[in-house]
Amino acid sequence: MIGAGVFAVFAPAAAAAGSWLLLGLALAALVATANATSTAQLAATYPTSGGTYVYGREQLGPWWGFVAGWSFVIGKTASAAAMATTFAAYTVPAAWQRPVAAAAVVALTALGLRGITRTAALARVLLVVVLLALAVTLVAAHLGAGATAGTGAPTVAADRPVGPIGVLQSAGLIFFAFAGYARIATLGEEVRDPGRTIPRAIVTTLAAAAALYTAVALTLLAVLGPGPLAASRAPLADAVAAGSWDAALPVVGVGAAAASLGALLALLPGIARTTLAMAREGDLPRGLAVVDPRQVPRRAELTVAAVVVGAVLVADLRGLIGFSSAGVLLYYAVANLAALTQGSDRRRYPRAMQVLGLTGCLVLVATLPPASVLVGVGVVAVGVAVRLLRGRRAGPRLGP
Repeated sequence: MIGAGVFAVFAPAAAAAGSWLLLGLALAALVATANATSTAQLAATYPTSGGTYVYGREQLGPWWGFVAGWSFVIGKTASAAAMATTFAAYTVPAAWQRPVAAAAVVALTALGLRGITRTAALARVLLVVVLLALAVTLVAAHLGAGATAGTGAPTVAADRPVGPIGVLQSAGLIFFAFAGYARIATLGEEVRDPGRTIPRAIVTTLAAAAALYTAVALTLLAVLGPGPLAASRAPLADAVAAGSWDAALPVVGVGAAAASLGALLALLPGIARTTLAMAREGDLPRGLAVVDPRQVPRRAELTVAAVVVGAVLVADLRGLIGFSSAGVLLYYAVANLAALTQGSDRRRYPRAMQVLGLTGCLVLVATLPPASVLVGVGVVAVGVAVRLLRGRRAGPRLGP
């Protein structure tokens, strides 16, 4: 969850919501909480690889599962490319960014092929680096907060009235800084006691991330003010520069790079496990369903890596993020709908939470730029059309 989003998302969110940024953060956390409880409830019932692809198939039918799985694969593949691109942007000059981003994907895929235990170990190291960097950043920013907060810059609210749509747009942007909990649920076959471990992991990490993001948002508003924050390209770096501890500036870059690598490290195996689950059911080529003796879906991981490298080499960061957003919200919408249909014997949370999550996903996706929505829905539609054609050729093999 704590990836590159925390280093970048608050600027566009402030541009949308102005001084109401914290309300946008609260709405994003609320929708994320509803989605997380649905995911946790489903993961306890279906502790297997695939996440909402499996949940959708089991609770709603094969087509719903396909839409969820395909949305996850395309959305998170774009997100993985965005994380690799962000890592390179903080570490090397512009001319080297695309090849370095591709190299990062290759290196982390090679690590993932050695098994999820080694992946988790490196993720813990990266998380410690990110948290330390954020702690130093917040302290350094507050050292100069009293002298620099809102120094003469107009707030967004003064330039343009902020209404409910602006707050919802900010919530939609901030939501994607929370979205990592879905990847926990894709690893059900590789976790001890998944029915207990996965729900606890999802809820606990969501609460921790929400607390951290609140601290970051409060610091940025206090140090920069809504207007300068909205105009910033690197909000945390600008907040540190506004203080009196210039030596802390390189720490921001280190933290952003580590956060990007950590997010990418979690994304790649999660996408591969959903690809594995879809291949087992024939929704993707069955050759991708092979698992080696280490329980690693080698072919799926290599295929995902190849697609991510291709995206890194040809797409820009803004397009990747917008495309990813549409796919992720569709994925969570199916998760909430699937949890809503579970019986009382499987229920851990009230149905109102699933209704809130489903409604929130649909509202937030409506706030995305129209181009992102059209491209995302278009790619999902292409996947549905291909599955329909394959189903007609293969008969009942792909399900109704």
